[in-house]
Amino acid sequence: MIMAHAAAEPGKKDGIKTTLAVAITMLLWASAFVGIRYAGAYFSPGALALGRLMAGSVGLSAILVLRGEGLPPLSSWPGIIGVGVFWFGLYTVTLNWGEQHADAGTAALVVGTGPLLLALLSGWLLKEGFPPRLLIGITIAFAGAVLVGLSTGDGHTTVLGVLLCLAAATGYAVGVTAQKTALRRASALQVTTFGCVVGTLACLPFAGQLVNDLAAAPLGASLAMVYLGLLPTALAFYTWAYALVRTPAGRLGATTYAVPVLVVFLSWLLLGEVPTPIALAGGGLALLGVAVSRAKWKRADSAPAAEAHD
Repeated sequence: MIMAHAAAEPGKKDGIKTTLAVAITMLLWASAFVGIRYAGAYFSPGALALGRLMAGSVGLSAILVLRGEGLPPLSSWPGIIGVGVFWFGLYTVTLNWGEQHADAGTAALVVGTGPLLLALLSGWLLKEGFPPRLLIGITIAFAGAVLVGLSTGDGHTTVLGVLLCLAAATGYAVGVTAQKTALRRASALQVTTFGCVVGTLACLPFAGQLVNDLAAAPLGASLAMVYLGLLPTALAFYTWAYALVRTPAGRLGATTYAVPVLVVFLSWLLLGEVPTPIALAGGGLALLGVAVSRAKWKRADSAPAAEAHD
């Protein structure tokens, strides 16, 4: 009995660490929306994405060197390039851009399809299957996220805005799927660091815009961009990768529906924007869906070996 209890302790501690990593990720990603609203008034979408990724790459590279981790194995590079191009690069730029051409409700509806696409891709390509509880939970959470978005929508949407938001959702789903495969062969820090570097390189065409915007932007906006790079990008993407090693991609993706709820709370706390009854109802529905989707199913995660890298 004592031996069984001792053996169970490491698993329990690891579960607590994973839950904490998820909580940190969601909170920092929610704070990013507040930061983007401020910095986005002074930086173009591509410039903001490049500046944010540059700051994140510097921070992550410094930690990688301090921890003594070198280059990831060659077998992990296809996945790292995939997460860098599709998530760090495509998602970041198209989300920034799309939100300028779509109201919040439409953006929530279209971008909110990302976790749905991820559940389909991970169930098919990563062989995670399609647990009914996950699909039900994602559907509930998606409906809640849409309600939150509709509570702040103004009805101003263009076809370009819809297409950009759809590109962001697709980039997220493809990027996370690629990330999961890379984490089977490299550590969470390696995948996050080099994925961020790849995303930075992919955004280099916006370097001229970044230089011009930096020259005209106030110091506060530039600091907000650095904050976006060091915390919602570097730290939050690392804690996400840490959790992704230990959690099926589809189930972890469903937790991102908690982000709009946290955005409403932070906007209330920091900006004095009192949420509407619709936003509160949508937030409750989204959290219910996340809870349902995160209920465990009888299937082992496909990448336990990668834990050794961390």
